[in-house]
Amino acid sequence: MSKVILITGASRGIGRSAAILAGRRGWSVGVNYASNAAAADETVAAVVAAGGKALAIHGDVSDEAAIVAMFDATEKAFGKLDGVVNNAGIVAPGSALADMDIARMKRIFDINVLGAYLCAREAARRLSASRGGKGGSLVNVSSAAARLGGPNEYVDYAGSKGAIDTLTIGLAKELGREGVRVNAIRPGLIETDIHASGGKPDRAQVLGVQTPIGRPGTADEVGESIVWLLSDASSYVTGAILDVAGGR
Repeated sequence: MSKVILITGASRGIGRSAAILAGRRGWSVGVNYASNAAAADETVAAVVAAGGKALAIHGDVSDEAAIVAMFDATEKAFGKLDGVVNNAGIVAPGSALADMDIARMKRIFDINVLGAYLCAREAARRLSASRGGKGGSLVNVSSAAARLGGPNEYVDYAGSKGAIDTLTIGLAKELGREGVRVNAIRPGLIETDIHASGGKPDRAQVLGVQTPIGRPGTADEVGESIVWLLSDASSYVTGAILDVAGGR
């Protein structure tokens, strides 16, 4: 069965992989991006090549109006939503909390917490049966940092992902009778561009060998978990937080 999915932060990394894997199932995907239009267009082309439909949608998740607009654009293009992947997020260069300034922390929390909560709110409004939706699945992208703490690197980022875990547990209970399943994945050391944005492009490789599996993960491995949670195969799974972290 074809589905209509909106993925925030889908121009690269885990979001891009999830979009392409959705395309392989013949699904239609709203590919949200914040700044890199060329990368978003490449993702759209890859989704179409995989067998799906896709539309690039610009929008910063720290902007409430932009969030509403991206949901509107996806539904205008493809019809009512079946699922949302709450993936957009940022990290800042490694630092002890004592050395962080408030501008950094505000930016992290505006995008990773408030932005994610606003996206989840909009998903609840669109998917809930009592509000005219057809039910569906919301997948929140957390991080293993939520349980590891990110010491001396990014306790702000780790805290922001802790909020995502709590959102997942609470919203799953709110929306269960609305036909909406809410789950989260917690990726571990995954080879994506986010490490470079944090100032350590080789971080996943260096630390990945210390995991029980002995290597970093790939974006596709995380994407497969996301697509499973979006699919009907996970129909009795809600309120779950799935670690995709190689045993770390």
